[in-house]
Amino acid sequence: MRKIPFGTITLTQSAIDRINKSLIAKRVSGGKYVNEFEDKFADYIGIKHAVAVSSGTDALTLALAIVYEQSPILDPQIIMPALTFVATANAVVNAGFSPLFVDIDRYTLNMDYYSLMNKETEFQYTAGIIPVHLMGNPVDMDYLKELITPYNLMVIEDAAEAHGTIYHGKKVGSIGDMGCFSTYLAHIISTIDGGVVTTDSDEYAQILRSLRMHGRNCSCKNCVINTVGSKCEKRFQDGVDQRFLFDRIGYSSRMNDLEAAVGLGCLESIDDIISKRRRNYYHLQQRLSALVDFNKFFYLMTILDEYETQFSPHAFPIICNEDVPFTRNQFAQFLEKNGIETRTLFASIPTQYKAYEYMDYRLGDFPNAEYIGNNGIHIGCHQDISVEDCDYIVQIISKFIGRF
Repeated sequence: MRKIPFGTITLTQSAIDRINKSLIAKRVSGGKYVNEFEDKFADYIGIKHAVAVSSGTDALTLALAIVYEQSPILDPQIIMPALTFVATANAVVNAGFSPLFVDIDRYTLNMDYYSLMNKETEFQYTAGIIPVHLMGNPVDMDYLKELITPYNLMVIEDAAEAHGTIYHGKKVGSIGDMGCFSTYLAHIISTIDGGVVTTDSDEYAQILRSLRMHGRNCSCKNCVINTVGSKCEKRFQDGVDQRFLFDRIGYSSRMNDLEAAVGLGCLESIDDIISKRRRNYYHLQQRLSALVDFNKFFYLMTILDEYETQFSPHAFPIICNEDVPFTRNQFAQFLEKNGIETRTLFASIPTQYKAYEYMDYRLGDFPNAEYIGNNGIHIGCHQDISVEDCDYIVQIISKFIGRF
């Protein structure tokens, strides 16, 4: 029986060589490789600054900390989709906001604009919005910005799963005020654990560098102490060690050089990684759609397809249709028994997760998110899956359909 894991990591020889050099030199905390990774990540996204942190959740939390610091609103809210990975909501709460949940579109899996505008009366209490490019499927950012322009909301893109996705000629993460990426193990660009905040703002980048180091006063882009071990002429300004002065309440959220070494290897291979993921995604899409009765039992995510827009897939979602003679869990268990690893397609955070019961939402408040929470799965389409593996997945799903 084949084994098709949900995710993988690209670990290049160049990454291994960098790791070995760091270990031999005993310089493994954030230093020259983190700086190099930041520079190359920023170049890849097409933006001025990339600030590496310890997770995608921290990327969102630190970006939102800037929004909170600048917001004049008492007890401000952040708009976000009701269905996404829970880290987005956790970051909103941890940064001091209340999440203002909006239902999703059942087919694109991104925020539903009609539901968004139904919340318009609450925009006056809102500091920002987080469009989530779920599964790498780009949000229609031009239309979103048109809707929110009168309200002066900051836009923080959650591009955790969308490395390399292009929207109208620009990579996601370069369109809002800040973009937030996860570089977790199974993601397109991986540092094993980690995250990145991208921005064109010099001010935001400087604050982010301070926030990731406990709110430390010194926040130079290239720290000569960490990168080359040189003496810092700024360190004892006015006779006080600037590394132990703190301008704001911050976090401990740095990436280390071993992680950055892995990320640099992924960036060197990024075109190949995305090409294989796209090949696998569209091969699965075409073969499954051609199966007899597939569309009777399931539907696939609708990908935003506009000019100069290119989808960079994180994974492959499959959603059960209404009134099928089986449950989502039975379908997932059948795939698992045949060696195909699955994940649920998240859930409605405010109504299907116990952690958010305190917000007093009720089942039925977010019908599309709840539907996906009950009926959706996603499977891998990563760069280590072959076309033959994709054909095996189609064969197993066909076998499942044949039972009915």
